Amino acid sequence: MIYDITILISKDTPVWTGDKEVKIYRDRSIAAGADYNVSLLEIGVHTGTHMDAPFHVIDAGRTVDQIALEQLIGPAQVVAVPPEIEVIDAGFLSNCGLAAGVQRVLFKTRNSKFWNDQPLRFREDFVGVDTSGVCWLIEKGVILAGIDWFSISPMQDLKNPHEILLRGGAVILENLDLRKVPAGSYELICLPLKLMGTDGAPVRAILRS
Repeated sequence: MIYDITILISKDTPVWTGDKEVKIYRDRSIAAGADYNVSLLEIGVHTGTHMDAPFHVIDAGRTVDQIALEQLIGPAQVVAVPPEIEVIDAGFLSNCGLAAGVQRVLFKTRNSKFWNDQPLRFREDFVGVDTSGVCWLIEKGVILAGIDWFSISPMQDLKNPHEILLRGGAVILENLDLRKVPAGSYELICLPLKLMGTDGAPVRAILRS
């Protein structure tokens, strides 16, 4: 079974408040007499389902092109977070059934329901992982952490959890579409655009059971 956990990118895809909106337009078209249809795309590197590289918050950190694919491909566990949980902390993580030795963790929270909103919009009332939680993940050897909304960090503390994860050698996946994915163990295949020198990149991510 293959689950595509990538958000569709279109002109309606929401972006973080203050970021530039997605622009996709036809530059040349057969209908207008051109030999080919050619589209142009203008997006930020943190648009849709994307990876945060350490350079996002660390000026001397690794950029997208310096992240080994071995970090982005391999066994992963999807953890279902109960809807009443407001923040993912160390206490929750220590009792959530995370398998021993797991290195890639994806959190399925009540955020997933936000992707059903019509129209789609950015929301600030999302679940994230707090400082105690990301410290716990790094201590357990996690090298990739992902979540089903714009930020792995909660809105009330955006920088610290990002910095702890990225300084700790992990990478971050955000805006995952986990609506149809049951909790459990999978193979993650995550391929970012090979952008040189950037702090993030859109990815195509799938889970295979």
